[in-house]
Amino acid sequence: MIADSSAWLLLCRTVRFGDTDAAGVMHFHQLLRWCHEAYEESLERFGLAAGDVFPRPGERPAVALPIVHCSADFLAPLACGDPLAIQLDPRRLDPGSFEVHYGFRLGDKQVARGLTRHLAISADTRQRCPLPAAIQRWLEASSLGQGVQPL
Repeated sequence: MIADSSAWLLLCRTVRFGDTDAAGVMHFHQLLRWCHEAYEESLERFGLAAGDVFPRPGERPAVALPIVHCSADFLAPLACGDPLAIQLDPRRLDPGSFEVHYGFRLGDKQVARGLTRHLAISADTRQRCPLPAAIQRWLEASSLGQGVQPL
């Protein structure tokens, strides 16, 4: 089965009151939280179970994918009630790392952008290693603009 990558690379979210600060705009740290949550949701929509990628009590994947760099830019204020479209653009950097670019749009206007860079390390040795096969499939399908069903 062939799936349109927009099913896992284009997500929607609304700014909530709890996301804002005393000035009534989205607090800066929320954007990075939203980036990570969008990454998690994208993996789930692609067909990867959270437990296969992220640690759970008493369980951990063989490969960890820590964020080694992140950034966020606000291009316009975001207020409670703003409906945002979040576009993910995952890119493999080398056999053991990738980054995800996030674009936040309010209607036709780009209002924010984010970046997370991930490095694959062995959970046991904490040394660099290749990306897990499931993440490689997600990256490959995402770069094609049209994906194949995950295994």
